[in-house]
Amino acid sequence: MANKSGVLHSLMLIFITWRGSMRCCAITVDPPEDLAVLDSGRLGQMQITWSPPSCLTKMTECLSQYQLEYFNTYKNNWEILRTPRRTYSAQFDPSKDVHIRVYTILNGECTNNTMIMSKNCTEMILKPPSTGLLGTEAKAFICVYHNMENLECSWTRGLKTPPSALQNLYVWHRSLDQAVECPSYILSGGVRKGCNFPGKSLPEFTDIYFCVNGSSREGPLKATFFSLQIQNQVKVTTPDKLHLQTSSDTELEFHWENPTGRLPAHCLEWEVRHHHVGADGKISLNHIHTEKPRLTLPFSNSSRRNCFKVRSRLNSYCVDQSFWSDWSHETCHPDVDSRETTLGPEMNSVSIYIYIAVVIIVVLVVCLCVWAAVNMRKSGPQKKVDSLLPKLLTNNLTQRVSKIYSGNKICTDVVI
Repeated sequence: MANKSGVLHSLMLIFITWRGSMRCCAITVDPPEDLAVLDSGRLGQMQITWSPPSCLTKMTECLSQYQLEYFNTYKNNWEILRTPRRTYSAQFDPSKDVHIRVYTILNGECTNNTMIMSKNCTEMILKPPSTGLLGTEAKAFICVYHNMENLECSWTRGLKTPPSALQNLYVWHRSLDQAVECPSYILSGGVRKGCNFPGKSLPEFTDIYFCVNGSSREGPLKATFFSLQIQNQVKVTTPDKLHLQTSSDTELEFHWENPTGRLPAHCLEWEVRHHHVGADGKISLNHIHTEKPRLTLPFSNSSRRNCFKVRSRLNSYCVDQSFWSDWSHETCHPDVDSRETTLGPEMNSVSIYIYIAVVIIVVLVVCLCVWAAVNMRKSGPQKKVDSLLPKLLTNNLTQRVSKIYSGNKICTDVVI
């Protein structure tokens, strides 16, 4: 009996000790302590640190980890991750609120191998610094990766930006120790409106962060921040080598060449604009999407005309987004509209005759007016124009002119 009571006493002590350790952390685990955020000076990269709750220092049999939640201002959503570490680096937009929450998670023998997370969290909200003149932040920031060869970024000035202000662009990504300034500014009227990054100066499939700030006599400009991956900003060059031909009496073949450069051919998609004029004169316009640089369409000799344009971009299998190229020049079959070929010579000859007749009439009228005015001056101011007409024209011409120009005065406003 004594042995049994001793065993029971030992079990009770173990149970009481375990319950006491859990009470140390208020049954449900305390949240972390000493949450801090340190700005590394890399366009919003923040170092987040925290300490474990003080009650965990003596609980060596527990496995602890932490759930970090922070609001990603670039993606406009909450990022959630779990880590055994007590530090984490994240990127924020310094012009917006920094919102962070951290929870404690316990697992192991102390929790009977049941995961327990603190009901409460340690939370921090950092407000952005109120520096910079209001209304001076850069607007309409956009970057275009031309043919995957060089990146060009541009922006517009804020409505209240002073004319004498000087704007700067800084860029940072994880391969850089610190942010660097634009290597080659784009000027418009002596004002910085963009930046050109030649060659492969920026990496692909990497988050790249930009900051546009500046200074003026009135004070510093308000800084703005942007984030992107350059492979999602590609704009393909305009297709320029188009070939259109009939392969038979029933098929029309349209093909073009892939753009030169680093663009992977399997990543390209195309949009073809087909303008068709049927034998009855009916016009149709179709847009056709294809993943190959060729197109075969049914063809009829009775069709008056088929015209094509094409543009391209990178497809969604290779990148998240991309820009359409500009439309190519238009190519047609036949080269000249059949209606123009049929009606052109007749219409052109008629037009020429009409133009010649109009010119002759105008010249005759002007000469008549000038001659009349000159003779009026020679014969005196009181002599009427009507008395000069019999001398200027034959009887038949005088009768025709008198029908057209009635009254006592003709071209009296002409000044020689």
